[in-house]
Amino acid sequence: MASNPQLPQDLVREFVIAAHSDLDKVKAMLAENPALLLAQNQWGPNDFEDGLGAASHVGNRAIAEFFLAQGAPLNICTAAMLGRMEDVSVFLRLDPSLANARGAHGIPIMYFAAMSGNTIISAMLQGSGCKEGYSFALHGAIAFAQRDMVRWLLDHGAKEDLQVANYENKSPLAKALELNQPEIADLLRHAGATA
Repeated sequence: MASNPQLPQDLVREFVIAAHSDLDKVKAMLAENPALLLAQNQWGPNDFEDGLGAASHVGNRAIAEFFLAQGAPLNICTAAMLGRMEDVSVFLRLDPSLANARGAHGIPIMYFAAMSGNTIISAMLQGSGCKEGYSFALHGAIAFAQRDMVRWLLDHGAKEDLQVANYENKSPLAKALELNQPEIADLLRHAGATA
């Protein structure tokens, strides 16, 4: 259930939308209404997103770090996106089931790790039992031109579905070509991806 029900839902929605990409607006809104820090917008029956979740699933490090500095609690998906190996390790030690955690919109944790480009985190997740999201994580790696991560994902399970669509309904290869990433596109083609 959404937190801070006393806040107008349209205000919470505006804040969460801003938290994807507009740090200045986030700062201004939070200064005016500090309760927004932990407020969650409900997008669907089981789809809740707060500002930190919004910043994390798009890989917006600056906004995520701002929320953490304001006292938002760190979670394993954000830690993975930020490349914070020690924090991810602690989360996994305390609760190994977090190797299959999901962030905002049900996005698998491997996607968050892929955005960081830190293959050590990906290996820790796999070693702790991460079973899903490898193919979809290609999109996170491609969004940040993480060639070594793409290679790691392809070597560890992403080849199962090289046509997995992102929110734009584009395959990893189509997105790599669109973003002019020829080396990543070649890795995907070599693994059997088609446009």
